Amino acid sequence: MKPLKALEVETGKNPVASIILIHGLGASGRDLAPIAQAFDLRSVGSVRFIFPNAPVRPVSVCGGERMPAWYDLLATDLLLREDEAGLRDAQAYLASLIDQEVARGIPSRRIVIGGFSQGCATSLMTGLRYPLPLAGIAGLSGYLPLAGQTGREATEANRATPVFLAHGEGDTVVPLAAARLARDWLRAEGHDVAWHVYPMAHEIIGAEIADLNTWLIGCLVS
Repeated sequence: MKPLKALEVETGKNPVASIILIHGLGASGRDLAPIAQAFDLRSVGSVRFIFPNAPVRPVSVCGGERMPAWYDLLATDLLLREDEAGLRDAQAYLASLIDQEVARGIPSRRIVIGGFSQGCATSLMTGLRYPLPLAGIAGLSGYLPLAGQTGREATEANRATPVFLAHGEGDTVVPLAAARLARDWLRAEGHDVAWHVYPMAHEIIGAEIADLNTWLIGCLVS
């Protein structure tokens, strides 16, 4: 199963940075595009936003219903049983998008990867294992997949990459406790984790976008 072509948006000519934002279950790259319009990254310069589209697949916790998904969800307890093969496929694809940006002339240290829910999980998984240093990894309303294998698979290049983690205190899809586990693991490994909790459910709100905007500037303005 191959993902659909990614949506790209550039804020000006000759981008100097790339931000790859990855959607969640049942969504599409187009669903996250308005976030790019909400950011004010003029201090960074021209930015290329990339919004990948997940392949359509059956999702076990949804009774086998087919929908856009980066990997299968085998149990409502996201950390109890994980679709390792699907996660590895998503990681390989997202790493190829980073490779593509490097090949287009964007230094890896000028690339941020991030996403919402499943997009958060795949961003953390891919970013921590990527062989070149990234500017940052942003995770919204998600968790750290394959946590038990991450320590030995994480690369030295991204051992201390800054991470933005945001979550809703009323999230009933991905429990806040799962995000706290990710935060604690990342901090123990030496990452600078910007941690934000908001009075929201499994969603993205304006205050969160504003905080992410500030963090992105900190990552990309040298």
